[in-house]
Formats: sequence, structure tokens, C-alpha cells
Amino acid sequence: MSAPTPTPPSAPTPGVSDASLAELVKQLSEQTSRLARQEVELAKAELAAKGKRAGIGAGMFGGAAMFGLYAVGSLVATAILALATAVAAWLAALILTVVLGAIAGILALQGKTKVAQATPPVPEQATESVKEDVQWAKSRAHRARQ
Repeated sequence: MSAPTPTPPSAPTPGVSDASLAELVKQLSEQTSRLARQEVELAKAELAAKGKRAGIGAGMFGGAAMFGLYAVGSLVATAILALATAVAAWLAALILTVVLGAIAGILALQGKTKVAQATPPVPEQATESVKEDVQWAKSRAHRARQ
């Protein structure tokens, strides 16, 4: 067998071997900061597009709520007209007004109760737990000093 022929050393890449370590670190720093800025710009553009879509969706929800309210009003008018076949029209309107007022009152009282249960908006259990942890750490530190 013959000895393998030696391969000539590869030619240095122009510019890379000539650069000092400090220059390479400087380039790395510049490229990293440029990349970070570009990523932030991309995130801004993406969030702006998503925000626009969310705004349009929220507007559509608002429109749906408005038309839903009109539908409920029409349903109330229909109920008044149906009840007016049995009693006078003014009495039918009064009866429905009282019923709707009672429903609104019940919902308001239940809402008030729920809000009262949620206030104050402080994480009470977590606060107590942190106080217990601080007390435990103080007692451990006090015992360690003795």
C-alpha cells in the first residue's frame, strides 16, 4: 500500500483570520444587538396586527350586543301585546315592567353579594402564608443564634 498523500492546508477565509478577537467580539455584539432590535420590531408589528384584529372583533361584539338589546326590546313588546289580549294594554305594560324590575333587582343584589365577597382585592391566604413563612424564618434565625 502506498502512503496517503498529504492534503494541502486549506486557504484561510478572507477577513475571518485577519480579524482580531476584539474585532470578532465587537462584531458579535453589534450583530446580537441588531438581531435583538429586529426581533423587537417584528414583535411590535405582530402585536399591532393582532391588536387591530382584536379591536375589530371587539367592535363586532359591541354591535352584536346592541342588536341583542333590540331583540330583547322587541320580545318585551311582543309579551306586552300578547298580555294585552287578556287585560288593558297599559296594565299589560305595567305588569311586564314590574316583572322586569324585579328580575333586575334580584340580579343587582346577587351581583352586590359577589362583589362584596371579592373585596378587598388582596390575596388574603397568600398574605397569611407569607407572614407565617417570615415568622418561621425569624424563629429559625433566633434559634441559630443561640
